[in-house]
Order: sequence, then structure tokens, then C-alpha cells
Amino acid sequence: MTASIAWGALAASSLLVGALIGLVRAWPSRAVGAVLAFGAGALISAVSFDLAQEGVRLGGPDSVALGLAVGAMTYFVADRLLDRKTRSEVHAPVDSGGAGGGTALALGAFLDGIPEQLVLGIGLVPGQGVSIGLLAAIFVSNLPEAIGSASAMRAAGHSAAAVVRLWAVVAVICTLATVAGFAITDTVSGDLQGAINGFAAGALLVMLIDSMIPQATQDAGKVAGLLTVLGFAVAAAFSGIG
Repeated sequence: MTASIAWGALAASSLLVGALIGLVRAWPSRAVGAVLAFGAGALISAVSFDLAQEGVRLGGPDSVALGLAVGAMTYFVADRLLDRKTRSEVHAPVDSGGAGGGTALALGAFLDGIPEQLVLGIGLVPGQGVSIGLLAAIFVSNLPEAIGSASAMRAAGHSAAAVVRLWAVVAVICTLATVAGFAITDTVSGDLQGAINGFAAGALLVMLIDSMIPQATQDAGKVAGLLTVLGFAVAAAFSGIG
């Protein structure tokens, strides 16, 4: 149990670290876009290798497909509700670079972070240790999400304290998800593990297409594609470890 808390906290800590980096100063939009592009590549790798491929191995393609659909719909509905609430509060359209984009990234980190870290906890089989590939992929991909979200929310007028509180709560919940995953290791079926992987992948894919990639392209310009491939390459290399 102690190990699951430690590994879960390590993986989730990048969320808070990323938020603090985003708040340290007013980062140029091009720099934020570059970070988001790199993170998008890392997330695409995590979806491909650590979630979808591993989910098919554990539970089969049908379980992953079901999880993908549920995860995608969950993110889609939650994001639309959040967008509507944000619009009503500020009485103005929300674009991908303002508060809406920042909260969308936070929502994405929350919805994919819980099942991702649940998978991390389930994988902590006694005697086998942690999956370094999954741990690295979670850590690497969390940073850009948090940096981009914190920067966007700060630019939109949110206080630094409010942004830190938001990401601290997300990090704590994600850590608890790792503990929960470890606790149910002996009882969860392969089909359920595959569905959990699929859920995380589905939420991630919708967030990537709706928020992260458009903002990265808008802010970083043509270099976004190159940085996305670089992020994918780095995360893919980590996926082969552990």
C-alpha cells in the first residue's frame, strides 16, 4: 500500500509541478504552444502503447472499444457542460486560448488521469514492481497539460491560488486512484482492465482533438507538428521500458 501511494504521488506530482511552472511568469504563447505540442505527442504515444495496445492484451478489443466510447462520451458531455458554465459566468465566448481552454485541459487531465493511475496501481503486482514506461508516460504528458492549463487560466484572470488549488485536488485524486487500483489488483478482471484503459484513451483522444492540438497549432505555428512527433518519440521510447 505504501508503494502504491509513493508511485501514485510521484506520477501525479507532475500535475502540480506543471501548474507552478505555468504560474511562475507570463509565458509567451509560442512557448506554451510548443510545450502543448510536445505533450500532445507524448499523450498520443500513451494512448497507442500504454492504454489501447495494453488494454487489448488484457481484455480484448471489445472491452477497449467499449471503454473508448464511454470515455469519449464522458469527456465530451463534461466538457460541454463546463463550457456552458464558463460562458454563463463570463458572459462572453470562450476560445481555446482562454479560460475555456485551460479548464478543458484540466478536465482532460482529470478524466484520463484517474483511469491512467488506476491502471498504474493495478500493475503494481507484488514482486514485479512499477511499469516504468507507463509511469514515465504519465509524468511526461501531465506536465504540458498542467503548464498550458495554468497559463491559460492565469491569463484569463483566475488567481494563482485558485489554479494551484485546482491542480492540487486533481493530483490528490489521481494519487488515490493508484491506491484504489492496487487494492483491487487481485479482483479486477482482464475485461475490466481493458475497459479502464479504453476509457482513459477515449477521454484523451477527444481532449487532444478538441483542445490541446488546436491550441498548440495556434500558438506554436508550423513547428507544432515537429514537436508533436518529438514528444511521441520520447514517450514511445519510455513505453518500451518496464
